[in-house]
Amino acid sequence: MRLRNRQDSGIPEVNLVPMMDVLMSVLTFFVISTLTMTGQNITGVELPKGVEGKGVQELPNETEKLIIGLTEKQAISINDQEIAQEEMITQMQTFLQENPDGIVVLSAHRSLEYQQIEALLKIMGAVGGERVSLAIQKTQ
Repeated sequence: MRLRNRQDSGIPEVNLVPMMDVLMSVLTFFVISTLTMTGQNITGVELPKGVEGKGVQELPNETEKLIIGLTEKQAISINDQEIAQEEMITQMQTFLQENPDGIVVLSAHRSLEYQQIEALLKIMGAVGGERVSLAIQKTQ
């Protein structure tokens, strides 16, 4: 039996194709899972209405609340008094400083489109961060 005389170059040969397949699979997994977790809005999709008690969080009665209203004519009101947006911001800042556990609730008229409500929510969120909520009416 004759053996071939192989020359060892000293450098091992690395096959990159299987490693690239694994990396692309992992990358695909993370891209898909990230897209599902971001809550990306898709136009033309109507979301189902919530069932009472599911997905709705009631606030404890002892939590201090500042309720800001948005009327049908897009007027901002606090305690049934119409105020300007700048005054709302100062009242929110004062309330949040005086009540570290308090929250700010936006109660908007049901005939308003969400884009109109979202504009005010963004301004309120810039002031109050995660302590700003949108009020909804329970279905009976």
